[in-house]
Amino acid sequence: MAKTKARVKVPKSIKKGEVFQVKTLISHKMETGQRKNKKTGKKISRMIINKLVCQYNGKEVFASDWHPAISANPYMAFYVKADASGSLDFTWTDDEGKSVKKSAKITVAG
Repeated sequence: MAKTKARVKVPKSIKKGEVFQVKTLISHKMETGQRKNKKTGKKISRMIINKLVCQYNGKEVFASDWHPAISANPYMAFYVKADASGSLDFTWTDDEGKSVKKSAKITVAG
């Protein structure tokens, strides 16, 4: 995934047991495989991100399969319940099996 940038937003501090929102955004053209190159007339190969997985301290807490209808530069938001301080680790995987990874640290108080 050349020139792919992932961004993640989570609260810096959360109370134990609190449900918090996780926001993600990744830059990617998400080529559906339906378009043709205007100059050559050849079909442009499909190249989409087809999976997003989030792990919280090593345990999978969110996963989604994506299809060609997902927009370019996809944004995803979901909720997680805070159990302990640690990291949220995100992995986006494309059609070629290449991955982009990003982590975010959270602090759980009390």
